[in-house]
Amino acid sequence: MIRQSALGIALSMLVLASGLKIIPSGKTPKNKLFINQILSISSPPFAHSINFKTTDLEKSVFTQINRYRISQGLPKLTLNSNITKQARIHSKNMANGKVPFSHQGFKQRVNAISLRYKSAAENVAFNQGFSDPATEAFTSWINSPDHLINIKGNYNLTGIGVATNSKGEVYLTQIFLRNQ
Repeated sequence: MIRQSALGIALSMLVLASGLKIIPSGKTPKNKLFINQILSISSPPFAHSINFKTTDLEKSVFTQINRYRISQGLPKLTLNSNITKQARIHSKNMANGKVPFSHQGFKQRVNAISLRYKSAAENVAFNQGFSDPATEAFTSWINSPDHLINIKGNYNLTGIGVATNSKGEVYLTQIFLRNQ
């Protein structure tokens, strides 16, 4: 596990249940399949032409994350609209192909939130063809040790952004902050 001690930033990535820890130095992998593969990938059970209301998916992720935190004796996270805005921008940029599926620009996203923070982390996910992409991402995250560190981390604020594209791909970004 690699960590940046100055900001306490812990990052992890998810591509249909693949994970990798990285340092936000602008050096991100270029391919979509990374080391530490957690699960073998099988064909999703549904066609990719399903339409989703992205705000409903965001609420679903938020609810599932907080239910999990409560079940672990952890305090709920508070949803922050400024954090959500940055998470949405990143998901939209990935869905539109403006940036690769990655944590590229993480430090800039966190700084754009305009909150003083002690630590920050981000989970991203991509999936396609599932009837409930929010639950698919959540389940993959809690089954991935690196993602779970962020979910169970000492954070008090979060924001979640979801975006889809014409291919039926769903991109999810969750940013975690511990403010000062």
